[in-house]
Amino acid sequence: MRMRRKKHREERMENCSSLMIRDIMEYKKDIKAAFENDKPLHLEIGCGKGGFILETARRNPDINYLAFEKNLDVLVLAMEKVKEAGLSNVKFVPGNAEILEQMESATKADRLYINFCDPWSKEGYKKRRLTHERYLSIYERLLGENGEIHFKTDNQGLFEFSLNSFAEFGLKLKNITLDLHNSKFEGNVMTEYEKLFSEKGQPIYRCEAKFPSIR
Repeated sequence: MRMRRKKHREERMENCSSLMIRDIMEYKKDIKAAFENDKPLHLEIGCGKGGFILETARRNPDINYLAFEKNLDVLVLAMEKVKEAGLSNVKFVPGNAEILEQMESATKADRLYINFCDPWSKEGYKKRRLTHERYLSIYERLLGENGEIHFKTDNQGLFEFSLNSFAEFGLKLKNITLDLHNSKFEGNVMTEYEKLFSEKGQPIYRCEAKFPSIR
């Protein structure tokens, strides 16, 4: 179901302008420069309404977070949450993973979060999946050696595809769970979708994939 356009969206976004990077290509060579410090940097693709990035950033004030979201109607909600919380370690980029393809940053992020992305279930659409090798090659450039992807989904088919894709690309897998909320994993931060799915009794699949030190 498509979300209605938010009232006064542009005005509300302007009120949060200090949190938004309208043109990420300004930082093409140095993605960390967006924060004007050298703290570790984590990325999230598809931050939705911002519940995950808000709580994650609140728990980790010494890490900077750059969140990407193409839907402006949910992006404004995420920015308003972070602004209200008074966090200074989160910035937002209007756009999707394709933006990252244009970047060749000299400084590297340490972690990338992909939470409940579109499964693109039809076989002909698999290249659009954010865990396809096409995207893994992009993430590798931005994460560098030992960079990690933290991935969650409610879709079993996408999860199985992603595990194979990670392994075939040479990533080391760890903390794999087929039912996150009934596992011993600690420190999980739920997204809005995750809360909805878990309340319906759907299992949540999660894994971490680490790029090797040398390729």
